[in-house]
Amino acid sequence: MKKVLCLLFVLPLFCVAQTSNEQEERAAIAQVLSTQQTAWNNFDIELFMETYWKSDELTFYGSAGVIKGWQSTLERYKKSYPTQEHFGHLEFVTNDISKINDDAYTVMGEYHLTRPVGDIQGIFMLVLKKIDGAWKIIADTSCKVE
Repeated sequence: MKKVLCLLFVLPLFCVAQTSNEQEERAAIAQVLSTQQTAWNNFDIELFMETYWKSDELTFYGSAGVIKGWQSTLERYKKSYPTQEHFGHLEFVTNDISKINDDAYTVMGEYHLTRPVGDIQGIFMLVLKKIDGAWKIIADTSCKVE
């Protein structure tokens, strides 16, 4: 009987701690997107790219197809957005942050880019993984919506 009472007391505490940890993780992941948005709006591609996993295994899937690697992703951004006018002003809308496992989440959302050379909007799905204590984007699927 004491074991059952102990379980009835400890189990809810474990669930509360787990929920609190997931809330902290979701907040940290939301901060990654905030960092991206701020860096983009400040025409700071270097800070923007710090949110990505600096690895040859990083995967970016967009209108030009699959691009592998951090350096190739950086080059793609520089080619697609060569000037501050191309960068414009970015706004993210986060629609969902879902846990995959203890150190990985997906983020689904929308992006709205207002700029002098023509506005762009689209959707994205990111996979973030906790690497060396920091949340990093390991996969990015983004596509324009007309």
